Amino acid sequence: MSNTMYDPLVNNDIGCNATYPNSYWAQHVDTQPDTVTLQQDITTDVVVVGGGYTGLSCAYQLAQRFNREVTVLEANRAGWGCSGRNAGFVLRGTGRLSLAQLSQKFGLDIARVFHQEYSDAITQVRQMIAEGNINCDAQTPGYLKVAHKASLAADFPAQVEFLQRQFGYKAEYLSAAEVKSDYMHNTQAHGAIRFADCFGVNPLALAQGYAAMAQRSGARLYSGSPVTKWQRNTDGGFVLQTPQARVHCKQLVFATNGYTPKGFYPPLNRACLPVLSSIIVTSPLSEQQLQQSGLHHNQIVMDTRALKYYYRKLPDNRILFGGRSAVYGKDAEKAVYPARLLSALKNCFPMLDDLRCDYHWSGWVAVSYDDLPRVCEAESGLFYAGGYCGSGLSFSTLAGVRLAELTMGLALPDLPIYQGTLAPFPLPAFRRLGQQGYYQWGRFKDRFL
Repeated sequence: MSNTMYDPLVNNDIGCNATYPNSYWAQHVDTQPDTVTLQQDITTDVVVVGGGYTGLSCAYQLAQRFNREVTVLEANRAGWGCSGRNAGFVLRGTGRLSLAQLSQKFGLDIARVFHQEYSDAITQVRQMIAEGNINCDAQTPGYLKVAHKASLAADFPAQVEFLQRQFGYKAEYLSAAEVKSDYMHNTQAHGAIRFADCFGVNPLALAQGYAAMAQRSGARLYSGSPVTKWQRNTDGGFVLQTPQARVHCKQLVFATNGYTPKGFYPPLNRACLPVLSSIIVTSPLSEQQLQQSGLHHNQIVMDTRALKYYYRKLPDNRILFGGRSAVYGKDAEKAVYPARLLSALKNCFPMLDDLRCDYHWSGWVAVSYDDLPRVCEAESGLFYAGGYCGSGLSFSTLAGVRLAELTMGLALPDLPIYQGTLAPFPLPAFRRLGQQGYYQWGRFKDRFL
């Protein structure tokens, strides 16, 4: 591979044993799981390809709960992909459809099952942190959905009433004045909805904690062991090739999501659009800047733009700020993208004009055609989960649980995301042209509509 960023729509090779990106997270983890490269042929019950949240959670469940012999094959290091690069937002939900949209599409009863599943996902993350004694800097709970225009804030009280009446969820409406007095002096905050159970973590530390839990439960985790090719055996099982060894297994789980290499599994390749999201972390705020900005909290924040910005104050008083990035991996490191994010941050907080960018990195999220993920048995003995649409931290953990249950033949909750495979994109070769068009429309909408 070249020195440019790995691009799942371009590269068949994901690399081998690559280091973590130079992110804030990688600089703030204490230890790394003790893993080795697979160097000899083995036979195992289940192989999980991918050492992110989904794969590690699945492996932990298979070993701990079901006493299965399970092997995780990770091309680079645990959490090397999006699990170690995201913003660390433990959110109630996944995909891109709100509960109101789910109610319109599937009916209120199904939307309530979604709501319960999203609650279970947050509970699962909390349980994993507690059971594994994972030091991932879990912050004080609270998530602010901020209206970047007054016209959008006008509907917030009705949204809160809908959540309380139909789902019993105690969301809270905050006026622009309340946001300013209680949370921050963001000049583009015209009101907010506060969700009380979401919280922020160091996502790479969380992924490494999951890896340690899986290993302690008996799962074998091999890093620097990419699957270069695989095929089905005549007995219905599978054989996978890594650079130095072959693995035979009865069941196969793909937990690669947005990092699935080109051509690795065409039904999954055609059904996901890998989209780059970029993050900057600023220099620490001084006491004066904290006072001027009103940022005396650690709530996670996301706005209502079509091309959303998301941010939070970190434990050392730096600001993490993220948003959409380049379309192609080869452009990910261009200076325009962190500069654009820093400018957007300062537009929200003009009093922080002296802040500089100390860290910048990017990661691939997987967007599905219908804005919802899938957890499924794609064909006999072959399972996958993916398409979280950039809000997968909590759900991907639960998806690992559901994948493990699927391999055991257990019934999953009665939800559309568990009842079929991801739908392929129409004209998949033109996905990025459509993405570029959407970005142009989103910038126009955010500015003028």
